[in-house]
Amino acid sequence: MRFWPFSSSKPTDPATTPLDALQARLEYRFRDPSLLERAMTHSSVLQEKPEVEESNQRMEFLGDAVLQLALSESLFALFPKEREGPLSRRRAALANGTYLAGMARELGIDECLRLAASEESTGGRTRASSLEDAFEALIGAIFLDGGFGAARDVVFRLYGDLAARLAVVEHVENPKGRLQELVQPQFGNNAVRYEVLQVHGEDHARQYEVAVFIKDRQVGTGVGSSKKAAEEAAARQALATMSA
Repeated sequence: MRFWPFSSSKPTDPATTPLDALQARLEYRFRDPSLLERAMTHSSVLQEKPEVEESNQRMEFLGDAVLQLALSESLFALFPKEREGPLSRRRAALANGTYLAGMARELGIDECLRLAASEESTGGRTRASSLEDAFEALIGAIFLDGGFGAARDVVFRLYGDLAARLAVVEHVENPKGRLQELVQPQFGNNAVRYEVLQVHGEDHARQYEVAVFIKDRQVGTGVGSSKKAAEEAAARQALATMSA
């Protein structure tokens, strides 16, 4: 399946740079191109090039929040009678890490990533966690460049008809959403929280260990190559424990 609803294929003009091609697919041209360059800069670059001041990590943090808000606004309008639990599950399905990595590949973000040689040699250009982070950083960069309206417009163009898209993606496993739906009726909306316990490894092989709590009781742990993957693993363990 294609993740972005554009009829044009990836440009093949050799004079077109990957960043130009990316902006064409987004239908958004950056006023400050340095923001786009930073969104595509993996943290490994800072180790090899001291002159590079910042990677895309902070921008990924911002972009995640912008994406969540844009999706929340759209879902709130699309499903006026649904409670928070089902809305949260739908949003999680649309912002699933694997799904975002797929959108990044379709946009050609893998061709735009700026990586250290060591990261490149270990498959960083195709690593799902790197692509997911870069996609979220891209949304953050658009927000900084053009404001929330511009970022929201890009998100809406990328996702297209949310109702139709949800019909495709909701079957994807979503342990965090299922755990939230299970807990929310009894303990409220904010009962589930995730906490990073440890981070291991170099940038190109980072491993996160995360615990999930219901209120103050730890109910599961998980390990993954990104915080989101570790959170999903922790939620999966919690669900298994609760159903035992």
